[in-house]
Amino acid sequence: MPKITLTHVSKRFDSFVAVDDLNMVIEDREFITLLGPSGCGKTTTLRMIAGLETPTEGRITIGDTVVFDSEAGINISPAKRDIGFLFQNYALWPHMTVYQNIAFGLENLKWGKAEIRERVDEMLAMLKIEEFEKRYPSELSGGQQQRVAIARTLAPEPKVLFMDEPLSNLDAKLRLEMRTELKRLHADTDSTFVYVTHDQLEAMTLATRICLIKTGVLQQYDPPLTVYNDPANLFVADFVGNPTMNFIPASAQALEEKRARVNALGGSYLFTAGAALGKIAAGADNVVLGIRPEFVHLGSGGQQGKVYAALPAGMETTVKLNVDNQMLTSVEFGSVDFPHNSDIPFEIQGAGIILFDKASGEKIGKGSLTLEG
Repeated sequence: MPKITLTHVSKRFDSFVAVDDLNMVIEDREFITLLGPSGCGKTTTLRMIAGLETPTEGRITIGDTVVFDSEAGINISPAKRDIGFLFQNYALWPHMTVYQNIAFGLENLKWGKAEIRERVDEMLAMLKIEEFEKRYPSELSGGQQQRVAIARTLAPEPKVLFMDEPLSNLDAKLRLEMRTELKRLHADTDSTFVYVTHDQLEAMTLATRICLIKTGVLQQYDPPLTVYNDPANLFVADFVGNPTMNFIPASAQALEEKRARVNALGGSYLFTAGAALGKIAAGADNVVLGIRPEFVHLGSGGQQGKVYAALPAGMETTVKLNVDNQMLTSVEFGSVDFPHNSDIPFEIQGAGIILFDKASGEKIGKGSLTLEG
């Protein structure tokens, strides 16, 4: 499987910039998710790599082949890029059986009948749809149709498989099942997968790396747990995580290379970072504290909050606390509940607290908080 490289790739529609100077490398056999809100440019990026959209400028290579270069005038057609594309609506032929749908592309490539039979059987077994071989798409469920679409896309053995929100038409339970199947399929095929989604849970659970885009600009390109635990800026921190990260307006003053004093939630904290802090701007309310809900521990500590609402879900309970007229979200694991309006002590524990610059939204540092006094 090949490496895909995008170099200074941009796409403009008149005055609208859909993708702005994108540079990224997709390594061999990776599972990349292009993540972001609607209209951010993720589908445009996917279509440019596949050849379904022509970039305004830049260069794209798949393996050793330059498939697009605006300066050299190169633009290889999608059919010659050796890729597979899985569409949102599956695009199955309604008048063809499952077998015929999967075999269709192979027939166009002039494969022999015996080779087609062998490859289709292999795909039917891999996707566990052997029993549906003679059925028509209208006789299948949504999940079964999706498996047929994947089998048809993989049958010609494309170098890269592109998927544009392929699970969006499925119900929640089936989406969970198909995420499991897609992850297993990626491991079994040793293919490179490039996957578009606006669902951060899909991106987190499926990807080897997440490419998070905002208004056409790349915000962060890292493994899922890095994006979650070490977000590059406020946008990334807010977009990834459910319940979302707590964002607390605060005032900070640098003390040493790795330490700062932070006033927030009615208390004074010592912030100790794991590496040298970035520049802290002067002035009041100059920073934002980013605290994941799992770092807010209830039942002990030197601060008090009032339970605004408790949402038990069996395995965990989400608790909204009113602290110094600010709302703070905590996640408590286990089957627990808390009375509304009850007072409860809490403390902030963990080395994954993020300090952001309020003006730019960029990360200043990552570390722990210690309540002073």
